[in-house]
Amino acid sequence: MTNDNEASAPLGAGETIETTLNFSPRFGPDGLIPAIVTDLRSGDVLMFAHMNDTALSKTLTTGLAHFWSRSRAKLWMKGEESGNLLRVGEIRTDCDQDVIWLAVNVEGDGVACHTGERSCFYRRLVGGADRPDQTALEIAALPHPRSRD
Repeated sequence: MTNDNEASAPLGAGETIETTLNFSPRFGPDGLIPAIVTDLRSGDVLMFAHMNDTALSKTLTTGLAHFWSRSRAKLWMKGEESGNLLRVGEIRTDCDQDVIWLAVNVEGDGVACHTGERSCFYRRLVGGADRPDQTALEIAALPHPRSRD
């Protein structure tokens, strides 16, 4: 795996980054690649994080989601402390291989957010169309997975 600043794997004749089947993720200048995490069954967006080369490699080899914490400047496995591990069902990348998409099953209590919410996206922006300074948040939590059964 390579950074944008490094040479990526060579493309075959007539191939482009959009058509190749060679995985060559494009990490940003900070060595990170964005990672979107969704629920494998429902498709709900659960969280957004960043991965470095090590986090992506550990995710691929263990089947459990690993990320790079920018605020703590360290590698972490999601759910290591809470038990809400993210077991990867599928990994995709976008057309130019600069974003990773993980479709996961959430173990433990079934919540992905450290706040205890099912998803990190539990608030909705309301108002503010005419006056952005009047924009507010309201709770828009996704149903807990146990309530869907």
